[in-house]
Amino acid sequence: MSVRSRLSGPPPSPAWHTLSGDEVLKRRLSSLHGLEPEDAAGRLVEYGPNTIREDAPVRPWGILAEQFNSLLVWLLMSAAIISGILGGWIDAVAILAIVILNAVLGFYLEFGAERAIAALRRMTAAKARVRRGGRVLTTPSSEVVPGDVLVLKAGDLVAADARLLEANDLRCIESALTGESESVLKHTSDLQEAALPPGDRLNMVFLGTAITSGTGQAVVVATGMATEIGHIARLMEASPEDNSTPLKRRLEAFGRTLLWISVGVVALLFAVGLLGGRPWNEIFLVSVSVAVAAVPEGLPAIVTVALALGVQRMAGRHALVRRLPSVETLGCTDVICTDKTGTLTQGEMTVRSCYSLGRRYDFEALGYRPEGKVLVTGRPASDRQLQPLVPLAQIWAGCAQAQLETRDGAWRMVGDPTEGALLAAGAKIWPGWNTVDASYPKLGDIPFSSERKRRSILRRFAPEHARLLMNGAPEVVLQLSKWILDDSGVRPMTDEDREVVASHQCEMAKSALRVLASAYRDFYGDAGPACLQMEDELVFAGLAGLSDPPRPEAKEAVAACGNAGIRVSMITGDYAHTASAIAKELGIASPSSRLLTGMELDQTSDEELRRLVQETAVYARVTPEHKLRIVRAWKANGAVVAMTGDGVNDAPAVKAADVGIAMGAKGTEVTKLAADIVLADDNFATIVAAVEEGRGIYENIRKTLLYLLSTNVGELALMTGCI
Repeated sequence: MSVRSRLSGPPPSPAWHTLSGDEVLKRRLSSLHGLEPEDAAGRLVEYGPNTIREDAPVRPWGILAEQFNSLLVWLLMSAAIISGILGGWIDAVAILAIVILNAVLGFYLEFGAERAIAALRRMTAAKARVRRGGRVLTTPSSEVVPGDVLVLKAGDLVAADARLLEANDLRCIESALTGESESVLKHTSDLQEAALPPGDRLNMVFLGTAITSGTGQAVVVATGMATEIGHIARLMEASPEDNSTPLKRRLEAFGRTLLWISVGVVALLFAVGLLGGRPWNEIFLVSVSVAVAAVPEGLPAIVTVALALGVQRMAGRHALVRRLPSVETLGCTDVICTDKTGTLTQGEMTVRSCYSLGRRYDFEALGYRPEGKVLVTGRPASDRQLQPLVPLAQIWAGCAQAQLETRDGAWRMVGDPTEGALLAAGAKIWPGWNTVDASYPKLGDIPFSSERKRRSILRRFAPEHARLLMNGAPEVVLQLSKWILDDSGVRPMTDEDREVVASHQCEMAKSALRVLASAYRDFYGDAGPACLQMEDELVFAGLAGLSDPPRPEAKEAVAACGNAGIRVSMITGDYAHTASAIAKELGIASPSSRLLTGMELDQTSDEELRRLVQETAVYARVTPEHKLRIVRAWKANGAVVAMTGDGVNDAPAVKAADVGIAMGAKGTEVTKLAADIVLADDNFATIVAAVEEGRGIYENIRKTLLYLLSTNVGELALMTGCI
């Protein structure tokens, strides 16, 4: 076998991202005016609806039948039948009542979980704007076909995989597909390398991803199961669901042992009775009665009740259990493979610190809530200390097209996450953050681009005063700056100033912060849009360090896993330095821990990976195939593996794990359907609570089994003595 995973291969042919937009239009028999309506209707028949094939829904009768699929239950039913034949109708009815009660209770809990999962889904009809016959029409996304030209704008969900023909400051959030939390700036240039992962195909947009800013047009190249998300769906089909759990395997083994013991006791008693001259029919009845007495008829019901109580307790701790035995399975977990974004981290970009006025400031509140303290040397900054930072806050707010709004008492961000983070940080400094457009009208705007590496906006600050505001890459902004802002005001920037700024930038980068620089330039008199072209002689205002911060409780939860003997591995699509920094901050990785990237995994055989997973704490820049291989490698080593995730890219590994855990608030529907447990609060700490619950359940079941066995042994001894 090749060292490359069998599930991993070259991208589908043709590699659309390597072709020019005109060539893609030609191959898809389309044009900039889009398809004609009749042609689109014909292609819908040819290619089928633009939907992802889903597994058949779980039927109630299937869930009910599963409750009887146990050797121990079969033994109980056999014992009930034999008791009835022997005239013990009371015992027979009692045993059957226990079996039926066990089945009904298990059915109620699992079927109820299915209905609760359905309540978590957002059932919204997806629409798409397409250009057909030269006109822009709105159509159900299920009717989008290859060759359609999508018309995209901020706030849209992309309806299919498409090659961009036009992109104006177009940014996409692709976290559901790649796991990365930051928006991606798109362009229309063709790319040279064919074997690029989806996250690096910057001239394409993909089904299920979101447009956060800008506008664009794109020609559809794949729909339905032919899309990247469709590829993930096929991976899930290739991962058959394993309903076996440690508890189920142990109970099955116990049932087999009990069966053979019963057979042995019957044979022994039958032989002893025959040797003693007893009538064979009397010996048979006594032997069968003893065998029936050996079966602990209360065990299945006790197991189900114990699991049910655990499920109810977990529901109160924000965990929805879809499959009853999964709570106990989680209690037997040896390894938790966890996604980073949204599980260990907040899933929201945040300004963690900034450098301005010759000192560093830290921001206490995390996320997009425009409230919280700004700290200087560990202490809250006073209003007097914050006042000199207002020009920096005005740049952050003035350059942001994102918006912060409240819904049901919670703050949410609409737009680009980086701009939203800067806007929220600016609000903690400057009370006028939400009146920028009204107080300082925009005169012009030059969007961010990969070539310019900066964004510039010109705003009117007074009748004869305009200010150019700029955010961008530190090396670019520093090169364009001639002045610097400090406590005494604006002064010329020296070489020493540049070295100090560069050192702070380096320090932030080493902490895995994304660093942006801010600057401005004032114009007086008849200042108009032409001033936008004067992007030099700027006043350097400061640096901002951004990241998706760890959840406050995640570090404690990781430590609790370590104390319980559970390994935690981080598997993420983010870059290696970011993943490593977060893992070290949370205690998942030590300075000596190993990190593997997706490219390294591609060069590793499955046999070698089985060894490496035991040494590796962090996996970065990985694909869905890589996540699936890691889970399978751990299982091949005999470990009980739990896998957490929220995006579609996590679903195959979540399904393949012994316990799949999905995020309820931000998780995709596909991942929830693949999971055994759904976390309503998207919190890694809830997993630790489930582990504690599962271990307690297992211990209770073990003690109960020992009690029942000791009781039955006593009965057997008494009956045998009577014989």
